[in-house]
Amino acid sequence: MLRKGIVSLLTLLLLAAPFSRAEAIPAFARKYGVSCSLCHAPAPRLTPFGEDFAAKGFQFSLDEAPADTIDTGDEQLHLLENIPLAIRLDAYVQALTESPAAASDLQAPWLIKLLSGGQIANKVSYYLYFFMSERGEVAGLEDAYVQFSDLFSSGVDLLVGQFQVSDPLFKRELRLEYEDYQAYRVRVGNTRADLTYDRGLMAAFSPWADADMSVQLLNGRGLDEADETKTYDRDDRKNVAARFSQGFGPLRVGVFGYYGSETGSLTGGTPLDNEFLVYGPDLTLSLATNFELNAQFLRRTDERPFFELEQADTDVDMGFAELVWSPHGPAGRWFFTGLYNHVEADQPLFTVRQGEDSLLDSYRSAAVGANYLLARNLRLTGELQYDLEREGMRLVAGFMSAF
Repeated sequence: MLRKGIVSLLTLLLLAAPFSRAEAIPAFARKYGVSCSLCHAPAPRLTPFGEDFAAKGFQFSLDEAPADTIDTGDEQLHLLENIPLAIRLDAYVQALTESPAAASDLQAPWLIKLLSGGQIANKVSYYLYFFMSERGEVAGLEDAYVQFSDLFSSGVDLLVGQFQVSDPLFKRELRLEYEDYQAYRVRVGNTRADLTYDRGLMAAFSPWADADMSVQLLNGRGLDEADETKTYDRDDRKNVAARFSQGFGPLRVGVFGYYGSETGSLTGGTPLDNEFLVYGPDLTLSLATNFELNAQFLRRTDERPFFELEQADTDVDMGFAELVWSPHGPAGRWFFTGLYNHVEADQPLFTVRQGEDSLLDSYRSAAVGANYLLARNLRLTGELQYDLEREGMRLVAGFMSAF
């Protein structure tokens, strides 16, 4: 009853109700005639101005006069003169000390994204990117949504489409590291729900000064294809997530919760449900303009993640800590990173989708990296990773470019 009450309350908040959303892209720099450094330090990491720009639907101001539209004589039509497009291309070379395959690998290109975003109408914008190549495969659309800013002059922003459940926390797409925020990729047992991509609605607003609130209503199936009935979801329930954060000068603290259920079945076809809950705190601490510490802790509990009658409740603890050091400030060329990942369970329960051949009960990794801006939109990067479970090392070097 308590969980159902929480779901009902959060759903009402969503239907009644700024966080960092998408990558700003070079198309926006071309539109406004400004440097990429206005929104990135370095790309793809957003500056405070870049976060505000994204929250306003990729505009300097919600009320600015359109400067890139065709004059059709119809004041009700906001038609872009050119569709804004940009490309991101990453390439790497890596060496491994413990690998069942090649000990070295040329990963060029590692990813190619086609990005687009802009205004559809007054206070209505869109953002999407198409993975033309991700690890050698065409991955298709990931981020793809329409944003309604300041909905009905309420101060609420509403996103409709595909996005990451973890976006209001720390955006995976904006990290500088090659190593991922693995806590967000965890899948438990045979369930589909995690904190990466899903389809749904996300509402965000600021209830008072330096406070942010977001609420999500989700299918909970990731980016599965529609079935023969033209339906994405596989049950009649929706998942609900919420995050609140408050700033205290250089410190921002937040709390996140995600509740949902998923229907599976036994071998004989008997339908069974798994209820899960993910919750935990996060923080960001900025020291002057040179250091930023980000930390996340989450606990996930599942009722029957393998959809088995005798399955007992399970727990997975997961989190990460990240340090970004810019010795010459955000306008400098050098950026150094450190990232530690920790995921642990009391039995083999989860995967982080890193090529595991079986379920894991522990995943621990540490990575240190150095980044140098050869140009504002061309970043050289090197990273040394250590897998504490496999006792193996990975050395990665390459570049990230956007144009």
